[in-house]
Amino acid sequence: MSATETPSTAPAPEAAIPTSRTTSGPDLAKIVIGVVIMAAAAAFPFVVDDTATVRMVSLGLIMAIGAMGLNVLTGYTGQISIGHAAFYGIGAYITANLMIEQKLTFLATLPFSVLICAVAGALVGLPALRVKGPALALVTLGLAILVPTLLHKFGSSGGVALWKPKRSHLNSPVDALTNTQWKYLVPLAALVIVYVLTRNIVHSRAGRALIAVRDQEVAATTAGINVAATKITAFAISAAYCGLAGSLSVLVRGQADASSALAYFQMSIYFLVAVVVGGTATIAGPILGGLLVQILDEKAPDWSGNKVGMAPFILGTALVVIAYFLPGGILGGYRQLKAKLTRSP
Repeated sequence: MSATETPSTAPAPEAAIPTSRTTSGPDLAKIVIGVVIMAAAAAFPFVVDDTATVRMVSLGLIMAIGAMGLNVLTGYTGQISIGHAAFYGIGAYITANLMIEQKLTFLATLPFSVLICAVAGALVGLPALRVKGPALALVTLGLAILVPTLLHKFGSSGGVALWKPKRSHLNSPVDALTNTQWKYLVPLAALVIVYVLTRNIVHSRAGRALIAVRDQEVAATTAGINVAATKITAFAISAAYCGLAGSLSVLVRGQADASSALAYFQMSIYFLVAVVVGGTATIAGPILGGLLVQILDEKAPDWSGNKVGMAPFILGTALVVIAYFLPGGILGGYRQLKAKLTRSP
């Protein structure tokens, strides 16, 4: 070969090039499974007569939305937060206040809650540009304590931090749906929208930027990623999700309550537990985790016989066992099991 000739590049082997034949099967299976799950979820309030059970699952769906928001921040971006219930409370307060003071319908309040919480999340994300790890966790913890105190002081009426829209304003506007069915289907529809948005974000260039910032900030900066904008965006998205969850809680619970900072801290921990139990940095994991945490939280007192101290013990023990045997969460454990079963001998 002469000096002027350039070596030819060998073509990639055909086996390394994916074809539609190898991907159509799993994709079709996922579509079928998704349709079955959606059909079962939509039919649930129509086949279950127990109002308390439907309400519990409705709250589980709301918990899942908040957990998905935290997962965008913690699971995909690597920013620790133990105060995201603050945005949950802001969303609940905005919805209740607009319904009571401005006479808006429940659905009309949702865009305001989401937008305001997104802006608040972006502002809270500014400290993330200077601190990280435990220091950032302390900043968000202070937020969880501060927000209910501010709502109680400046947003309450007559010193009572409890806002209760008229029950008739939360009833189903659709004659074919009962109030229980309406208060289930609205959170379900919101969860589907959040799931689709999250999936599109994660599989987009923005999602790859989030993961790059989580894995190695220096390398992400070298690759041309705006780390500051990525972190702030992650905070805004996660806060918007939690604000939506807070608004939906008003529909199901019938009130917004800022009387206890401890309750907000507990909710923040529940969001974090739901992410870890369901599967960190997975799209569907927080949904499984949110439902499980809500069910354990409500059923633990019944399982304990209402004995003092036993309900938290049962809840804590169940979560520790799940985290110990499934360190990757429920979805992570499923994927490991699937990989073992499909592994060629």
